[in-house]
Amino acid sequence: MAMLTEPPAESFRLSMLINDTRYRSYTFQFIALMLLIVFMAYLGMNLVRNLAEQGQDISFRFLGEPAGYDINQTLIHYTNQSTHMRASIVGVLNTLLVAVLGCITATVLGVVAGVLRLSPNWLVRKLMAGYVEAFRNVPVLIWILIIFSIMTAAMPSPRAFRGAGSEASMLFDAVAFTNRGVYLPRPIWEAGSLVVGLTFVASVIGALAYRRYATKLLYDTGRLLPMGWPSLLILVVPTVAIFFILGRPIGLEYPELGGFNFNGGIQIRGSLIALWLALAVYTGAFIAENVRAGIQAVSGGQTEAAASLGLRPRRIMSLIVLPQALRIVIPPVISQYLNLTKNSSLAIAVGYMDVTGTLGGITLNQTGRAIETVLMLMLFYLIISLAISAVMNIYNNAMKLEER
Repeated sequence: MAMLTEPPAESFRLSMLINDTRYRSYTFQFIALMLLIVFMAYLGMNLVRNLAEQGQDISFRFLGEPAGYDINQTLIHYTNQSTHMRASIVGVLNTLLVAVLGCITATVLGVVAGVLRLSPNWLVRKLMAGYVEAFRNVPVLIWILIIFSIMTAAMPSPRAFRGAGSEASMLFDAVAFTNRGVYLPRPIWEAGSLVVGLTFVASVIGALAYRRYATKLLYDTGRLLPMGWPSLLILVVPTVAIFFILGRPIGLEYPELGGFNFNGGIQIRGSLIALWLALAVYTGAFIAENVRAGIQAVSGGQTEAAASLGLRPRRIMSLIVLPQALRIVIPPVISQYLNLTKNSSLAIAVGYMDVTGTLGGITLNQTGRAIETVLMLMLFYLIISLAISAVMNIYNNAMKLEER
């Protein structure tokens, strides 16, 4: 009986890099990469040579010099004698604050508006359609200016809160809405507050774990457990119990009117509120269309089948329609998050000091280091965009339909 043997492996030759289709594509890609590196190196050397002829060089020593300017909204300690590096960090944190708040608010608005756009109620459906069309077709900068104008012109001044029978009054004697911003109570962290915070984090994890268990039990056995009130109990009861057991270690410092302004508490400036709300409602209109498209992509037969089994419309939407729609919604929503983060650079229009206003604005004008500051700005937005894409892609892969 004849035995089939594999032919001897062919030895590698340099000519195979061009003639063999297994290696040809890699060869061309390597050549293209080398040409790109040479081209970028030529541009860099040309830039350095031109700067040297003008008596300039690329240096980041200016980051250690005193900034010499104030920033009206900071998350960390900062004075005008702090360095340009610290001013840049303050701007980065302010940008991240707007991006996080905007993405969360835009997601809530977008999901609610997207679902309600398919409501059988004619009035609700048309109101949501009007919201989407109004905010999606007007530039976001105009909405930023409109909301900022409302905050500064329509809101009362702090003087209006003075004395009995004043023109304005604080909400619950704790919150004041003024033309200088919103004043909120400031938490005071005392001994034991860390335990309360850790208990709250554990409660959140426990509530999420319970909801995941209830969903898995429903899919595996068909047994339906309540999700609303048990999740609320897990979230609230342990934290409140620890709070009172430890003797209320977290207090509140309320804003009080003193002189011509409020003292104490937390001040959220009108520029931050205007930028936050404008970016949220603008991006939320686009997310609403993504959500509507995702829901409409789910077969209507599944909704009818679920209704025939006795499921209520809210359960059908949360357990059947939305989980499938998420697989379609998430990829375009990632782009909306990236757009919101980059649109936050419009903060300079209302005086909110984000990284574009600090590093790319005042620091650039004071030091004259345009190349260095622009490179740092590009690097920051590149890193934050890649980070958002990476996190959302991980979530997208987790939500993908698993095939056999």
